[in-house]
Amino acid sequence: QTGGTIDKDYPRTTKGYAFEITEPAARRILSKIKADFVYKIVSVCRKDSTEITTVDRQKLLRMCSHPEVGHVVVTHGTDTLIETAKFLEEAYKWKKNLKRKVIVVTGAMRPEKFVDSDADFNLGTAIAALDVCKPGVYVAMNARIRRASDVKRDLSSGMFLSSKL
Repeated sequence: QTGGTIDKDYPRTTKGYAFEITEPAARRILSKIKADFVYKIVSVCRKDSTEITTVDRQKLLRMCSHPEVGHVVVTHGTDTLIETAKFLEEAYKWKKNLKRKVIVVTGAMRPEKFVDSDADFNLGTAIAALDVCKPGVYVAMNARIRRASDVKRDLSSGMFLSSKL
């Protein structure tokens, strides 16, 4: 977990619509299914993605690189999701502890707590990617899985698209 829209909640009942980044959405989503895999949910930070720093990305990289960590799904805010994925992809080229891992970065356009959220679908896509993708860094958004270097965001629609189009 890094935070972002996927983990947002709007807990206030008075004085406006301030949001807070709460417990990992992944925990709530995975509790609804009978997972036939072992997983551990770790919070690297709880920030809006526009507030994620190089220090936060380095902390995430250290977590992903740890020898006891297998494949990784990173939940992230959508505003800087691509930047973080590309940061991890660049490190993948030289960090030996990453060479055999599949790392998938995903998020949601609407908070998981909203009825019409895409969080469950995107997280499910990211988890499925762990079984079918070759080692590398990927982005799982909008029902597609793309290498981090092959994704761009259309700011008018918010969609994550192939950068090859």
